[in-house]
Amino acid sequence: MQIPENKHRSQKATLSKPNDSDFQLRAIAYSMDALVPGLYIWLGTIKIRLGGSLPEDNYPGTIHSQAGIAMVLPNYRIFSTYQGNYDP
Repeated sequence: MQIPENKHRSQKATLSKPNDSDFQLRAIAYSMDALVPGLYIWLGTIKIRLGGSLPEDNYPGTIHSQAGIAMVLPNYRIFSTYQGNYDP
């Protein structure tokens, strides 16, 4: 008995360098800028994003700070140590 080839395999979306520190900082900036609920922590090369969203491919923003913490609540309230802008 032959097993038919599975032509409907799910494919994972490929991201450009998902472990790249700049990509992760951009994801945090995008999530904070768009007020996507989550907890965001960045400290040098350590980036933690609990919740949030991946940035759009054409999103140029970043965070101009070496360390910070932010929390965005579901009712669009943001509490953050970061007071700068997200422009490149």
